[in-house]
Amino acid sequence: MLDTVFIGLSIGSILLLVALGLSIVYGSMGVINMAHGELVMMGAYTTVIAQTYLGFNLFAAIPLAFIVCAGLGLLIERLVIRRLYNRLFDTLLATWGVAILLQQAIRLEFGLSFFGIHIEGLGPGLQSVTLPEIMTESFTVGEFVIQPYRTFIILVSALLAVLTWFLMYRTRIGQQVRAIMRNPDMAAACGIDVKKVNALTFAYGAGLAGVAGVMMSGFKTVMPDMGSSLVVDGFLVVVVGGVGSLVGSIVASGILGQLNGVVAFFSNDIIARAVVFAAVIAIIIWRPRGLFNYKGR
Repeated sequence: MLDTVFIGLSIGSILLLVALGLSIVYGSMGVINMAHGELVMMGAYTTVIAQTYLGFNLFAAIPLAFIVCAGLGLLIERLVIRRLYNRLFDTLLATWGVAILLQQAIRLEFGLSFFGIHIEGLGPGLQSVTLPEIMTESFTVGEFVIQPYRTFIILVSALLAVLTWFLMYRTRIGQQVRAIMRNPDMAAACGIDVKKVNALTFAYGAGLAGVAGVMMSGFKTVMPDMGSSLVVDGFLVVVVGGVGSLVGSIVASGILGQLNGVVAFFSNDIIARAVVFAAVIAIIIWRPRGLFNYKGR
């Protein structure tokens, strides 16, 4: 059971990394980013390419994936999202289109396959990442088996959650983001550059998705459609925790991760998935705005 709880913590940590970016972006910009899962996928492929061509290990790929995905997120915000503010369903359809484009770009190796140029690590095939040796050797404490890589995932997620909290509650840019979450028009009237803050917020959320992709590449096969289900899982965490609530995202990811791990231990992954959805529905009925949310007047 301790092993199961530990696995549940690692699952919850991945969900947290995915949900943090979604929660901040939706809370401040009102954008349902359907391409968020594909940004996770891009982070995983960045790890594959960095390992293949640059000789980077998984540790070195983390900052690289953050930079690549943050830059891609900034580009998406500038070219697509910025033109669709306050149009919720339009942004949903537009980002869904971006998600399809990113998937096909990987499958077609960014169009280079038409010219007979093959990039190893891209294409429709399955890819894998080699873990550093220190991450593959389990050790025991008493009767408890500690898996180094899952421990690493939990530590990275905790560190990024603390960093996100610090940025949101102890910096000027975080104060501006929280002001925009409450009332974007009043924030703009007070002199906050809403477009600039939104662009940086979207880029940061995309960077977190890239780090989640690096973490997932260590224990899951890397493929073009690996992010499709993750965006659903991320929004489940956001809805349960409360839109824009950092504490809510942390608590919700822990609850859903543990629930998935424990139920899967006693039954199977399919039943665990069904139980998670049933729990989310029950929580939404009980708390329509999530477990934690801003109190409005």
